[in-house]
Amino acid sequence: MTHVASPHATALQASVSQGSVSQGVMPLLDSDVLRSFVAIAECGSFTRAARQVFRTPSALSMQIKRLEETLGQALFVREARQVRLTPEGEVLLGYGRRLLKLNEEAVTQFLAPSVSGRLGFGTTDDVGTRILPGVLAQFARSHPAVQVDVVVGSSREMLARLDAGELDLVLVTAGNPGQGVRGEVVHSEPLVWVGREGGVAAQRSPLPVALAHQGCAWRGMALEALNRAGLSFRIAYSCEHCAGQEAAMIADLAVSPFPQSLVRPPLRRIDPDLLPPLGEYQLTLVKRPGASQACETLVGHVMGAFQAHSTASGR
Repeated sequence: MTHVASPHATALQASVSQGSVSQGVMPLLDSDVLRSFVAIAECGSFTRAARQVFRTPSALSMQIKRLEETLGQALFVREARQVRLTPEGEVLLGYGRRLLKLNEEAVTQFLAPSVSGRLGFGTTDDVGTRILPGVLAQFARSHPAVQVDVVVGSSREMLARLDAGELDLVLVTAGNPGQGVRGEVVHSEPLVWVGREGGVAAQRSPLPVALAHQGCAWRGMALEALNRAGLSFRIAYSCEHCAGQEAAMIADLAVSPFPQSLVRPPLRRIDPDLLPPLGEYQLTLVKRPGASQACETLVGHVMGAFQAHSTASGR
């Protein structure tokens, strides 16, 4: 059977051949650059892809520029809110996915996993959606035979389960009432007042607020700030998880203290002049004594994820 290549694939291959044969050396595609290219294609955004591969958007932009120069083709059409693949980019996406899969298979074949077992990782719900997908993907590549059990709950619960030997590593909020200083601070950011875009909750009196459960640092910081400012307020909603606070804000039933990095439409940060400042909140990473090599690797991935987050946000 005769295989007929598509016109776009033929054009891409011809461009690479003409540009490289003249120099007598065929260029090689870097797997790290291909991984960034595939991430951008799948996310439709340099910013979202940067978070996924733990690089800055500018670093990804430079990688793609060099890749386009190597292949002699434009791979993306850059629009106001998104990027999309050119026909040549669509061809490369198929090659890129296959090359990355082959690379992973080859490495796995020769570097058989020497570490196996289970690892318990606990985190609070505000952190899970922010870094876990990328962290777990990285860890799975380095320790494919280790089963990771992820538990989501309050900081107090996570620390109790760590002390009971049920978890190996926890990522928790620092400064909760009755919680001593433990672990290493891996992230710090402002806690800000948040409400619905165009909403009126922030203008009501007494001010309706949605707070986390008792014993949460966010709740303590909010109550202290409101009492210090002498503002009239009422606790309209008290929620076990930050998703409950978010629901109350989206419904324009209350305002809430929220990490700045989690504010996204239809929510917005309330004018700082209207409500008292809340200060910074911190996340700490606490590991069980005698942590395994696999646990130490996971620690490195978590810290790297937050460093990349801080770089991308300019903090």
